[in-house]
Amino acid sequence: MLPPRPAKKPLTHSLHGESRPDDYHWLKTQGKTDPEVLGYLEAENAYLDAVMSPLRETQRAIYEELLSHVQEEDDQPPVPDGDWEYFTRTEEGRAHPLFLRRPRGGGEAQLLLDLNALKEREGHANVWVYVTRPSPDGRFWASLLDTTGQEVWELRVLDTATGELAEAPLSGVSGWTLDWGADGRTLFYATEDATQRPARIWRHTLGQPQTADEELWHEADPTFRAWAHVAENGTTLLLGGSANMADEVAALDTRDPAARPQVLLPRERGVEVQLTDGGDHWLALTNQGGASEFRLVRLPKRQGVTWADAQDVLPHDPQRYLTGMHLFAGHLLVAGREGGLTRLWVLPRTAQGYGPARRVEFPEASYTVRIGANHVYDTATARILYTSLTRPTEHLDLDLNTLETRLVKATPVPNYDPADYVAEQVWVDAQDGERVPVSLVRRRDTALPAPTLLYGYGSYGASMDPTFSLSRLPLLGRGWVWAVAHVRGGAELGRRWYDAGRLAHKKNTFTDFIAAGEGLRAAGVAGDLVAMGRSAGGLLMGAVVNLRPDLWKAAFVGVPFVDVLSTMLDDSIPLTTGEYDEWGNPNDPQAYATMREYSPYDNLRPAVSPHLFVSTGLNDPRVAYWEPAKYVARLRDLRQPGSGVLVLKTNLGAGHGGSSSRYDALNEVAEEFAFALAAVEGRLDAGGQ
Repeated sequence: MLPPRPAKKPLTHSLHGESRPDDYHWLKTQGKTDPEVLGYLEAENAYLDAVMSPLRETQRAIYEELLSHVQEEDDQPPVPDGDWEYFTRTEEGRAHPLFLRRPRGGGEAQLLLDLNALKEREGHANVWVYVTRPSPDGRFWASLLDTTGQEVWELRVLDTATGELAEAPLSGVSGWTLDWGADGRTLFYATEDATQRPARIWRHTLGQPQTADEELWHEADPTFRAWAHVAENGTTLLLGGSANMADEVAALDTRDPAARPQVLLPRERGVEVQLTDGGDHWLALTNQGGASEFRLVRLPKRQGVTWADAQDVLPHDPQRYLTGMHLFAGHLLVAGREGGLTRLWVLPRTAQGYGPARRVEFPEASYTVRIGANHVYDTATARILYTSLTRPTEHLDLDLNTLETRLVKATPVPNYDPADYVAEQVWVDAQDGERVPVSLVRRRDTALPAPTLLYGYGSYGASMDPTFSLSRLPLLGRGWVWAVAHVRGGAELGRRWYDAGRLAHKKNTFTDFIAAGEGLRAAGVAGDLVAMGRSAGGLLMGAVVNLRPDLWKAAFVGVPFVDVLSTMLDDSIPLTTGEYDEWGNPNDPQAYATMREYSPYDNLRPAVSPHLFVSTGLNDPRVAYWEPAKYVARLRDLRQPGSGVLVLKTNLGAGHGGSSSRYDALNEVAEEFAFALAAVEGRLDAGGQ
């Protein structure tokens, strides 16, 4: 079967004295419901099916192997909140979780939501619930539901006394904000503008129509996002607007259903802040005052407070990057990074303020630890999550006085023995001499060099920390190495690492990843290299395939941000205006020139390309379907004889994260791994491409 070739409809973009021909821009402008667009995407899916047809048995075997490592019948550890503890349950053969609770003192579990039943009852192809919140008195349980993958949410409130919805669902709600007032009858939520930017914060009283809700915050600046959440003490709603490099924070009393927000810290370009309510003071995590790796300060609760009033709780340390905090009645738990690893520190609260910080120690040399779900304020125990490349996630209770941990539950992974695997970290030299860490995991009996899957992301300061994933096991069991390149643009080595991989420095992300591949080859670790990245990691894939097509046997280009200039020049679509501080604003000639130099779609040239598996979701609001569709169409025009197989998979009923079913998700992994194995083993037929 020959691959589809969509029509060329010549169009030229002109800006800053440059013309950019774009024969496939119509895949965007005609829209995702257009028959010609859908016809092309469906033809690509049919071609993918033809390519994968000889590999379906391998895919099925990998799927069964993945499923053998899943504890299908399982409860997540309960999280206390008020008089109840809340948890999710999965049941064998059922694709979606159940949400339950039981009294903290013991008793029967109460079913709050069965997503499987909801999906069947309402006839949805997919269902997602990411955020749930019980009212302070436990009477009501609020959740945000998405049924398309487009990340437009519906707010539903369950009356736990009757088992029925307390009112008609609220529609068109943002997925980033949901909290309760202290009275248990008032809800705070957000709505978005036409670009799906959270723009307004609302107060809703149960039983009243959505049209009567009170607007608390309107974020008019298109580069800022509105947000709100209740502080740990439950009495203060913090809300405001945030951009990549600035925050504005206001507060109101959740005990007063008529309270209006008062601005505490107005926005200031370059000053970032996380704030919480310390009782008689505000506690702020900030980079203000040149604290590039952030410091922790307290501010007095008074009108007209400024940064001149700040007193250090944890002063700035260039070797310690502070990233988060959770306040309890008697302690402060702080998260950050030190020496390339995630860390936790505990500070006791004293009559004078805060005592010295003590670091929580763990036995492994390389691990990932983070603050878990904590909804009880007056407690000396904090829930934390701990994992490593070989150790499935453990839910631990941390004693905030002794710093000892108690295992609540280790994630069960059937048919897995961590003693069979070895993890390590190596360092490679980047193009400019910087040292880049790379995490590796493999079976102990794997002979090197071995086929290696190299994963990367490198944007937004998001760190790809060493964590366990059962989805890697089929490749590791077949003698592969799994590697994660901690490239600049992430924050593995602190805020400086992030700043060195964005804006004018973005190319460091790509050259770091190439250096990781070359370094693993030179060290005798990697044989054939397969690259993988999603979203902004898909941008990374497009860039490194353009720069070094010869280095990769195959690449997985997932929901990829590859048409950088067209996207960032369109301020009518999601994410554009809020990401000028990440990529630059191409309306500025200098920023345009920087982005033009690496934008994967705009830098495609005739070349012998590796095998490429490109994927997207038709309803994806973050990276629209047309970016990978245009990318694949142009690639088909430019690939030279000797190139590998090129496929495009479009999930026609989902968005950025793929299918909601856990079984579908496993099958999607199995499909990609079957493609990867065939690529390395020479079993992919590139005939006709």
